Amino acid sequence: MVLGKGIFQRVTIPEGLTVKEIADLLGKMAIVEKEQFLAAAEDAELLSFLGLEDKGIEGYLFPNTYHFTPATPPREIILTMTEHFRKVFGPLAGQPKEDGTLTPHEVLTLASIIEKETGIDAERPLVSAVFHNRLRLKMPLQSDPTVIYGLKDFNGNLTRKDLQDPNPYNTYRIPALPPGPICNPGLSSVKAALSPATVPFLYFVSKNDGTHLFSDNLESHSQAVKAYQRQETVRRRKPASRGS
Repeated sequence: MVLGKGIFQRVTIPEGLTVKEIADLLGKMAIVEKEQFLAAAEDAELLSFLGLEDKGIEGYLFPNTYHFTPATPPREIILTMTEHFRKVFGPLAGQPKEDGTLTPHEVLTLASIIEKETGIDAERPLVSAVFHNRLRLKMPLQSDPTVIYGLKDFNGNLTRKDLQDPNPYNTYRIPALPPGPICNPGLSSVKAALSPATVPFLYFVSKNDGTHLFSDNLESHSQAVKAYQRQETVRRRKPASRGS
């Protein structure tokens, strides 16, 4: 038993990775072949066993640190990660939440968007509030990460044309949640989706330092966008400092 411990490899799956990114990570660590993992993730029999035949596996692979041996069957990895998801998410899904119209799958979908929108734990309930408020008012979420997820070929530069793309994940076009998660969110994002802050915010803009400024009306938001876009433009144009 002691000797056997050495063959296990510590694998940390960060919050916010997509199924494809998890497959890539596991492939680079020689835990499993990337294509085999992706094939297992789309296997109809496995999805049916997990009760996800009409949802897909995205969002249900819980980010955590695991221990796998090289050449672990992809089915075993998926079962391990989804079982951990159910242990964590199951009790949360039964808790009271502000918007009782959201199903557990919709909560997970919203959590995945929150995960992609901010990396600051303290901001997650605020971002959640923006989206809950917009859903209640039937306003499009207008979330760039959802658009990016739905694009077939994204080159890293989101354009106005991309925002018109008719894919079902384009929340600039649809006044609702996309059909499913856009990544595999962590626990704090799931909690935020279930318990949004009690604030009237409808907008937020990046402050170019990893945080965001929140507004409850379009005029304030437009002013914030102009201010921070101007700062970002100046920052990009400023020549690099040189050592003396």
